[in-house]
Parts: sequence; structure tokens; C-alpha cells
Amino acid sequence: MTSKSVEGKASSTPPVEPAAVRPTVLIDLALQGGGSHGAYTWGVLDRLLDEPWLRIDAISGTSAGAMNAVVLVDGWTKGGAEGARAALDAYWLRVAQVAMFSPLQRSPIDRYMGRWGLDASPGYIAMDFASRVFSPYDVNPLGMNPLRSVLADTIHFDHLAGAPIKLFVTATNVHTGRGRIFRNAEITVDVLLASACLPTMFQAVEIDGEPYWDGGYVGNPTITPLIRESDAHDSILVQINPRHRKETPRTANEIRNRLDEISFNSPLMKELRMIALLRQVADPGHGEGALWAGMRVHRIMTEKLETFGASSKLNAEWEFLSLLKEEGRRSADEFLRVHGDDLGHRSSADLDALLAEC
Repeated sequence: MTSKSVEGKASSTPPVEPAAVRPTVLIDLALQGGGSHGAYTWGVLDRLLDEPWLRIDAISGTSAGAMNAVVLVDGWTKGGAEGARAALDAYWLRVAQVAMFSPLQRSPIDRYMGRWGLDASPGYIAMDFASRVFSPYDVNPLGMNPLRSVLADTIHFDHLAGAPIKLFVTATNVHTGRGRIFRNAEITVDVLLASACLPTMFQAVEIDGEPYWDGGYVGNPTITPLIRESDAHDSILVQINPRHRKETPRTANEIRNRLDEISFNSPLMKELRMIALLRQVADPGHGEGALWAGMRVHRIMTEKLETFGASSKLNAEWEFLSLLKEEGRRSADEFLRVHGDDLGHRSSADLDALLAEC
């Protein structure tokens, strides 16, 4: 038996109150990783934090999603919603400032053409080639990661243990291939770096004597703890890795990039299909079954992210991050306009459609 209450999971749909008198709705957030595309999630969170009737009970995040989650919770402990928004602003500004000194910069032709990817960047081309021949243990023997100082400078990790919002950060154990979920009191700089550790770019991050890689290989993000350990009955997934592509990839880079997208979406899709199946077969009259059978799931995403190549996930220019933030705010605003009345009453994401997939 879990500690999560099953009250409120009934299938009946109460009448929708006018927006002006909406009661408080307890929500969970599930935040995907995706490098600098996490700035899109920053915008989504910025918009959701505008709504006092939405109260966040728990956040599950991987990679950039984990960083957004932890920054938000740290800011919340100091100043509520406004503190969370200010903390997110400060974090992404710091990311952009550090990126100014990175060799991964757009080429002059990319800037002239208004392209945000780094495919023509000499620094990116050199790094991409080196990653196919040398390991990060060869080219970066000291294990340097520019995000370490950013995280240490912007997050008060000692605030997380007593925070009112539950945190679930996923990383992949290199030895076992299994995911590990880190909770509030366990989260450190190393945990966040592990959750975002791409094995071709960085050395595995050692935690408690075990090496860890990016959590996206096993959960991007992990949904299960939101269902079993949170008191909320509505989970909002912020998805930034495109699931569908209209064009068939043909170049070597396009093929590798599409494989990465499929790989990082696969654990999430399997978990959502499991939720859809359990909602159909679980006995809603008993504790554990009721948690799955009555879960309300929502999704915020945008097709605009499909227009940016995978290399743009390493572009942390302030102009690009700001563009992504505004798109995130727009997407969240549209979600609230179209599905705001669903929150607290019914799912707005059609998970049952996933059951037809293999």
C-alpha cells in the first residue's frame, strides 16, 4: 500500500467552474530532458507559475528537466511562485553567460541564415568527430563540466530536503543499466550532472561508488513516482523531444539524431502505455489499482521544436534561449486556454491511443 490518497479518483465529472472562481488544483509536473531545449520548459513553467489556482505537489525530471525542477523548487522555498520564476530566470541567464566562452558557437553563415543549429560550427564539427574516435576519458581526463559551477552558483541544495514540493530525478546506473530515482534530500550537483551525462561527451558521474549516465535512457522523465508518491491526481507532461518526424532522415547526422530522439522517448512511451493499460484493467476499488485507474494525464508540447536540429540542443545563446522560453509560455498559455477546465476533472491526453502501438 502506498501513502498516496485515492480520494478524488472517481470517474464522474463535476461541472466546470468559471475560471474566475476556480478552486485550487494539485498537480504534478513531468519534465523531459533535451539540452538547451529545456529553455522551452522554462517558459512553460514560467507561465504555469502565473496561475495561483495551480499548486505543484511533485516534479519528476531528467537531464535539463531535472535542472528546471530543482531550480524551481529551490526558488519556491525562498519566495513561492515569484521566487521560483526568479530562480529559473537567473539559472538560464547564467547558462547563457557561461556559453559565451564555449567553442560551440554558430558559424557566421548560420547566423546570416538565421539558423539556430551548430552543424556548420567548426567547434561542433570537431567535437562530433572526436566523440566517434575518442572517449571523454581521453579528451577530458579531468572530467570538467561547465554546468558544475552554474549549478553550484545558482542552487541551494540544502534547501531541498525541507521543500514543500517533492522531487524525483532520474539517472542511469552504468553497471546495471537500471534507473535510480533521487529524491529531495539526495539531490546534489553530482546527481544533476549524472542525470544529464551524455556518455560520448562526459565521463560517468560517480555517486555512492556507482557510475551514472543520462537518465533519459531509462526514464525521460519517470512517471511512476508521481503516481505512487504524490497526492496530486493530475500530471502535466512537458515533452520537448519530437516523437514524430515528417521527413525521412537521410544524412548520417540526421539518422543519428533521429535514433537519439526515438531512444530518449522510448522509456516514456512505454510507461505511458503501461498507465493506459493499467487504467483499463486495474480494479479502481482498491488502493494501488485506484492510483493508476484514475490518473489524469495532460501534455504540453510544440511542433516548433521539430524545426530545430539536434545540434541546437548545444546552442545556449541568450537569444535562442529567450526564443524557446517565449514558445514555452505560448504553449502553456494555449494549454490553459484549451484544457484548463480539464485540470481536476479529466485527462486531456489520449493515452488509450498508445495501446494500439507495439
